[in-house]
Amino acid sequence: MSSENEPAALSPKQAWQMLADDPRAILVDIRSSMEYLFVGHAKGAVHVAWIDEPDWVVNPHFVTDIRKLMLGGAICTEGEGCAPVILICRSGKRSHEAGRALLEGGFTRVFHIDEGFEGELNDQHQRSSVNGWRFHGLPWEQC
Repeated sequence: MSSENEPAALSPKQAWQMLADDPRAILVDIRSSMEYLFVGHAKGAVHVAWIDEPDWVVNPHFVTDIRKLMLGGAICTEGEGCAPVILICRSGKRSHEAGRALLEGGFTRVFHIDEGFEGELNDQHQRSSVNGWRFHGLPWEQC
């Protein structure tokens, strides 16, 4: 669960399990449009960029865009609480930052995938060989 100011960290496998266990959960890929399209993305993820080209500034409508995905935040029930929002980026850094913005915007169940889609760099400065969504063999697709 999220603390008041920090999104809860999930491993890629924990996120995959949460998505399987809770049909209300949503996986949001917050990388740039180019990363999402050409590097690939987790199967079933929706795309809402946190920072995007051409200006590489934080999306001023990010929280509103996520709220629209979540039907204005109406996916909350008394018994089950609010639907989980799981964020994924390249390596877990941007998703952590974006998760904070969602918590500040009133979301209560915010998670981020701490290894990201591609994971950390190895000794040869390559990704997807140490950790990350792809490294763990979870479903993904590419345009």
